[in-house]
Amino acid sequence: MNADSPIADDLAMSGSCTRAKVENFLYHEAALLDDWRIEEWFALFAEGATYEVPPTGDGDETDPATSLFYIADDYVRLRERVTRLLKKEAHSEFPRSRQRHMVSNVRVTTLVGGVADVACNFVTYRARRGVVDTYYGQHLYRIDCNAAPWRIRSKRSVLDMDMLYPGKLSIII
Repeated sequence: MNADSPIADDLAMSGSCTRAKVENFLYHEAALLDDWRIEEWFALFAEGATYEVPPTGDGDETDPATSLFYIADDYVRLRERVTRLLKKEAHSEFPRSRQRHMVSNVRVTTLVGGVADVACNFVTYRARRGVVDTYYGQHLYRIDCNAAPWRIRSKRSVLDMDMLYPGKLSIII
């Protein structure tokens, strides 16, 4: 995305949290992940943010304090995950896989004080060594639209699959 584009201007502004602007923000996030610009992706998160992927079949109400999550990162652990995935020693992503993140059915479910709770459907395709894995489900976000640029306070990716094949999650969905 060109830094001088209208979309970049929308993302840099605080306030006026519309569904269209939220969609642009989520499409921007997906593009960063597709291009493996994960340091820039991490910069979308507010200090103190969380990123979670609960176990399959447990839904969006599961608590990481009482259940074993695939991913339950606070801000520091998320930064460490990004650093680790960029290293050549991260065998699961070196050479890195090809990915496409699809986002649809974006809904702003609540908006209080400029902080939006957002739900959307996703499909993420990951191709590596001739194998294509498909992950699908629902992302649940809390986005601070008052920040300039906007920041993700939390992201929970609820997988709608009954199991993971090959049983691991080595990318950011």
